[in-house]
Amino acid sequence: MNIVCLILNYNDAETTAKLVRSIRGYRCFKHILLADNASMDDSFEILGRLADEKVTVIRAKNNGGYGAGNNFGIRWAAERLGATHVLIANPDVEFSEDCVNRLAQIFQCHPEVGAAAPRMEQEGLGKYESAWPLHGVWRELLYMGPVSRRLFRNQVYYPVSYFKDKKAVKVDVVHGSLLMVDTAAFAACGGYDENVFLYQEEMILGRRMKKAGFATVLLLTQSYQHHHSVSISKSFAAELDRQRLRERSVYYYLKHYLSAKPGQLLAARIWFWAIRMEVRVFRALTSRRSQRRTA
Repeated sequence: MNIVCLILNYNDAETTAKLVRSIRGYRCFKHILLADNASMDDSFEILGRLADEKVTVIRAKNNGGYGAGNNFGIRWAAERLGATHVLIANPDVEFSEDCVNRLAQIFQCHPEVGAAAPRMEQEGLGKYESAWPLHGVWRELLYMGPVSRRLFRNQVYYPVSYFKDKKAVKVDVVHGSLLMVDTAAFAACGGYDENVFLYQEEMILGRRMKKAGFATVLLLTQSYQHHHSVSISKSFAAELDRQRLRERSVYYYLKHYLSAKPGQLLAARIWFWAIRMEVRVFRALTSRRSQRRTA
């Protein structure tokens, strides 16, 4: 196996460089590929200082989003570096070399696997919420809502019994912050949909892998840390902007992958409005608590 670690960077050279320094010595990687997604700052120049015989830095011509950036990097890794497998890693993750080796073993033992990921550890995430089944229209909307996702957990996640006494399980979807893909399977299924700028990439890749006849696996014996908010603004305006971006991606997914009917798409728009109100209320309550603590 020729495993390349791909890290997609956008305006966050500091976090990306920190990850590179922590994994540079991992012998499991033939190469570490840093793909700058047309950053607006001096990220490309900063990351260029890390380049050596093991680290390569490339730059996309424009920022087409998470999917387009990773498609660009994976194609480059396969064509220029001969990668048979690529570990897609967000800059804000921490993982061990043993984790990578265990993922590699899955592909070696099961040629039908197209993607595999370890459990994700993140604040607010349940132990068995690192993977989930593909949903229809209504359950997809439930999964989108921060509150409804928790209230209807049994409807949108696998039952806990599905994971009991297992080391690895086949699933439909895994989180995209750290996963390994077979480059041939990734190309065969079409990779990420570049019409989606951000969000829903995981569902789309899981659906495309499944349709192309490839399995997705969650490795239960290994985990990684995802520091989700390291490079994301906490401002109220930014949070609403992200919510609107998520809405556009979900709407596209409902229409083009789930063949949602006009009435369902209308219901989705109403649901989006309700979630936006939820975000406003949550931010207001959080702000009041902070003011009380500092008073």
